[in-house]
Amino acid sequence: MAGRILKTALGIALLSLTAACASGPRAGGGGYPVVTDPAPIVPGTMRPYQIRGRWYHPAVQPNYDETGQASWYGDAHNGRPTSTGEIFDMTALTAAHKTLPLPSLVEVTNLANGRRVVLRVNDRGPFVDGRIIDLSRGAADALDLRRVGVGEVRVRYLGPAPRLGGGTVLHQASSGAPTAPAAPVAAAAVESGHFWVQAGAFADRNAARRVAERLGDRATVDVINRGDSVLYRVLVGPWPDPNAAEHARQAVVARGYADALLISAP
Repeated sequence: MAGRILKTALGIALLSLTAACASGPRAGGGGYPVVTDPAPIVPGTMRPYQIRGRWYHPAVQPNYDETGQASWYGDAHNGRPTSTGEIFDMTALTAAHKTLPLPSLVEVTNLANGRRVVLRVNDRGPFVDGRIIDLSRGAADALDLRRVGVGEVRVRYLGPAPRLGGGTVLHQASSGAPTAPAAPVAAAAVESGHFWVQAGAFADRNAARRVAERLGDRATVDVINRGDSVLYRVLVGPWPDPNAAEHARQAVVARGYADALLISAP
């Protein structure tokens, strides 16, 4: 019964999407989503504005590449409209920026651990000296920044965002925790050019099998041989684009697997 419920929920999430993003590399590689149906810049969000006596001048910045401090925001803003008019979901992979077009996509790298994500920028901020981007709680978790609160990141502008979503995890560095992936996607179970939801990674095969059984027919156990040990990953999918995969990830999180993340095959 639980498997049928999850399958239905994931199916509804997938059917609710428009074909805004297609899997494939950005020019120059890197596994970035290719935006085939870009959302227009929201009217009014490119006008100069003033906060606490300081003027900000939004602009299209195709070569934007900056290093600085990232903070994050969550419960206090959850459910409220962002600057684009979208409702802020603190679990989604989104961010706020002071001057980039809205909505747009950026690549954010945590310089302390190498983790990388693509985020949908749909809000303005942070208006604190030295901080260049404000992350949703979900983005902060994906980058492992939530525990420390503020961390040094590199932010690169990728281009317009799709009409829906666009956020995805590009690289999740191993931290030694049992739920972190230990290697790039390369096992036979993972189809090239597709996106998957990793519900968890385990040293015990039986534990992984139990989780896969709870998550239903689309869940499989992927085996990673690390030489001196074996890791068993529970994957749900595949999904044809990062939008569909992100909706599926949120459904898996709702089932109690808070560390679920997106991965893509090369």
